[in-house]
Amino acid sequence: MTPTLLRTVRAVDTAQLLGLAQEAATHGFSQRLPVDWLREHLAAEATHYLFPTLVQRLTHRPEVPLQWRCQQLLTVSTGEQIWGLLDVLPDTFDKIPETLDTVSKKGIVNRFEQAVKVREWRERTAADWAV
Repeated sequence: MTPTLLRTVRAVDTAQLLGLAQEAATHGFSQRLPVDWLREHLAAEATHYLFPTLVQRLTHRPEVPLQWRCQQLLTVSTGEQIWGLLDVLPDTFDKIPETLDTVSKKGIVNRFEQAVKVREWRERTAADWAV
């Protein structure tokens, strides 16, 4: 049975986000940024946000578990917020504590729409992939 996609926003700190990115890498999920790149460019004490947008099932790769494709709003070391994608296991997402109220979630979703994409930020700042 497919878990119901949660339409909510969850806040994570940098250490949690690095753990989620590592889990995505371990599973070979396609939407993720390299953990080393994140470690280099994320603001260490920042809060980042995840917003599930679709259920991702790779029928051509049945060994890969079902995941939720999340929009992620990342705060980088320059203080800017940038937009990317991260595939997360539903059970992993469900374990992230619910800490935001409805008003905060709506404001964060609006910030997703205004944020610069990771690729654009990299091009502007010449932030190379550190793999």
